[in-house]
Amino acid sequence: MPVDFSGKWRSLGLLMLAEIAGMSLWFMSAAILPDLTREFAISEFAQAALSSAVQIGFVVGAVTSALLGLADRIDPRRFFAVSAILAAVFNASLLVFEPGGAITIFARFATGALLAGVYPVGMKIAVGWGQKDRGLLVGTLVGALTFGSAAPHLLALLGGADWRWSLSVASLAAASGGVLCLFVGLGPFHAKAPRMKIGAILTAWTDRKIRYAYAGYLGHMWELYAMWAWIGVALTVSFSAHMPLGEAVAFSRLIAFLAIAAGGAACIVAGLAADRIGKANIAILAMAVSGTAALASALTFGGPVWLTVVCVLVWGAAILPDSAQFSALVADFAPPDQAGSLMTFQTALGFALTFFTVQLTPLGAELIGWPGVFAVMAIGPALGILGMLKLKMR
Repeated sequence: MPVDFSGKWRSLGLLMLAEIAGMSLWFMSAAILPDLTREFAISEFAQAALSSAVQIGFVVGAVTSALLGLADRIDPRRFFAVSAILAAVFNASLLVFEPGGAITIFARFATGALLAGVYPVGMKIAVGWGQKDRGLLVGTLVGALTFGSAAPHLLALLGGADWRWSLSVASLAAASGGVLCLFVGLGPFHAKAPRMKIGAILTAWTDRKIRYAYAGYLGHMWELYAMWAWIGVALTVSFSAHMPLGEAVAFSRLIAFLAIAAGGAACIVAGLAADRIGKANIAILAMAVSGTAALASALTFGGPVWLTVVCVLVWGAAILPDSAQFSALVADFAPPDQAGSLMTFQTALGFALTFFTVQLTPLGAELIGWPGVFAVMAIGPALGILGMLKLKMR
């Protein structure tokens, strides 16, 4: 099937910008949390809930979308646009209501539910532009997701103590990204389901290759969002042993942004390699490096700042490239008219797991310290490697 390459890369470029803008909402509350707690009395439970509510909302939104086959039945560009714009509105509600209250926690839940129409739907659009280069296509899309996820830390750094400025910029960006997606083209391999197939997601269990890809993805998600959500807080504790608290907060925000962004850059490079040496091989390599870096970060915690920074940056670069390849593997193995639903369901399961890891991470830090938490995070990549080895055996 002929592909319009100029249209392909123009559409993917627009899609990446839209994805970066839309996903800038995800970690907004975690990035501005130090400023919020200085201005408002927010309980520890509410602090964690502001972040975990996004995960819960995403799971609910993704499961609903997968069961109804929304990503496969309707124009994904319109789905993306409506979801991003509404998510921006709910995110901006934190400017009106007091952060940490029931209304704002619900707003974060709604934001997460609507982002289920941004991330997996973006992957549906991307895989429609190719088959032989899907490792690169999904890697590029997940790279964009990562830059968007890192953006709140950069906005918080630029906004300083003015968390309202950071929140407003993210909301405006997400709404603009929704509009931008309307100008993205659909590729020649885009497939539309003729009707709703609620049983389509059962393919995730009956097809062993898809099941192993899901298993690897769950191992990957064990560490990913817990690290992303709390690495800034953890680094503040580590750095404060060697510098004043204010400097430690600012420096931790910078390193958190760089660590997450490094994963986005590595994701694109890994996507290029995956189409040549195999998606499962790239996933195994990334998880091996990620798990090792997590253990190294635990060992250097509270030690020389430069050494901790190096370990965390390597961790951030290695923690993400496998994510895109798990999704690309599902797209490869799935019937074309079920790919969107199966990738959406995959992310739903992964983010259901992250609800527990994100919520329990600060509690674990109180019990066993941040080094112990980092070591526990390394369990996920180890299990994910086992899943990929079983996939390779088939």
